[in-house]
Amino acid sequence: MSLAVDQLCHHFDAGRCRSCSWLGLPYDAQLADKQRQVAELLDPDLAWERPVASAQLGFRNKAKMVVSGSVDDPTLGILNPAGGGVDLRDCPLHTAGIQAALPVLAEFVRTAALTPYDVPARLGELKHLLVTESPDGELMVRFVLRSQEPVSRIRKHLPALREALPALVVASVNLQPEHKAVLEGEREIVLTEQETLRMRVAGPDLYLRPQSFFQTNTAMATELYERARAWTADLAPTSVWDLYCGVGGFALALARSGVAVTGIEISREAVASASQTAAEAGLADVRFEVGDATAYALGSTAPPDLVVVNPPRRGIGPQLSGWLESSGVGHVLYSSCNAVTLAKDLAAMPSLRPVRGQLLDMFPNTGHYEVLTLLRRR
Repeated sequence: MSLAVDQLCHHFDAGRCRSCSWLGLPYDAQLADKQRQVAELLDPDLAWERPVASAQLGFRNKAKMVVSGSVDDPTLGILNPAGGGVDLRDCPLHTAGIQAALPVLAEFVRTAALTPYDVPARLGELKHLLVTESPDGELMVRFVLRSQEPVSRIRKHLPALREALPALVVASVNLQPEHKAVLEGEREIVLTEQETLRMRVAGPDLYLRPQSFFQTNTAMATELYERARAWTADLAPTSVWDLYCGVGGFALALARSGVAVTGIEISREAVASASQTAAEAGLADVRFEVGDATAYALGSTAPPDLVVVNPPRRGIGPQLSGWLESSGVGHVLYSSCNAVTLAKDLAAMPSLRPVRGQLLDMFPNTGHYEVLTLLRRR
C-alpha cells in the first residue's frame, strides 16, 4: 500500500530535498511506470515477470552524507544550490541503525574538531561521512578527508566514539584531496582491527571492505542473487564467468550449485572480499582475479557455458558486446541498473535475445531500478 507524501519525508514535503524525485507518485504507480519503461526499451513482447517491490522506507544500507556547516554546528546531508549544507541526518530512506548513528557522528565531528569542507571557499577538511549497516546491525564508518591532518584526532577520540556507538566495527579514513565532484580517493587508512563488514545475504556471507561496492538495498540484493541461481539452475552450466563481480554476489550464489566460477573485478579490495568469502565457505571451484572485464574476455581462448555481467550504468560497451556476440556462449545473465545502455548492448548482440526478465526495485521513489535478463543464443 502506498503512503502519502507527508507520511514519508518532511524534507521532501518542505522542498529541502528532492533527491527522491518520484516520491509524489503512489508506489504502485512507480512500479508500473518503471516496468513500462523497461519493457518498451528492451522487449515489449517478452513475458516479463512481476516486479519485485521494495520497502519504501528504511531500505538504504549506506548513507553518503556531505558534511558542511561548522565544527560547532555541522550538517550531514546534501548541499543546496548555493553550496550550503542541508541536514538530512533523519532521512527516512536509511536503515534504523544508520539513522540512530548519524546524530552520534555529528557530535563526534564537534568532539574531534573535524572542520567541515566549505565547497565555495575550498577550505576545511571533512568532506563526507560514509556509513554502511550490515544485516546484523554492525556499522562501517568512513571519514573522507582532504588531508591526513585530522587523523590523529580521529584516532584519539575513536574509543569514545565506539563506546557511544557500540555497533561500529570498522572505521577508516579516505583521503580525497582534490576539489571536484568525486566521492572518495584512492588511499584508505583503516583505523580498527576489523577491516570487513559481514553482509548476510542468500548463500555464503559476503564481506565488504571500505572501498568495495555492495548494492545499497540489502533485501533487493538478496532477491537478485537468489533469482540468478534459480534462473540458471536448469541450464546446468559447468563453467561460469562473473564479469564486474564486485564482492562476488552472483559468483558465490552460482557456486553453491557446484559449478566452476571465475569472477573478474577491477577493484582489489572487492576481490579480496570475495576471495575471503569463497575460502570460508570452502568453495574450491570459485576463484577471483583483479582485472578489466573486457580485457579478460578478449584475451581468453574459449568462452564458458554462461557469462554473468553486472556492469556500471554505462553498460558493457561495444567491445565486450561484440565479443559476446561472436563468442558462441550459449547464455548470458545480464543485471543492469540502466535499461538504456542495456538496450544498446542488446542491439550489438542480436544472436543473444532475452528469454526471461524481471525488474527489482532497488531504488524506490526514484526512476532507478535493477533489471535482470537471461539471454539465450538463437
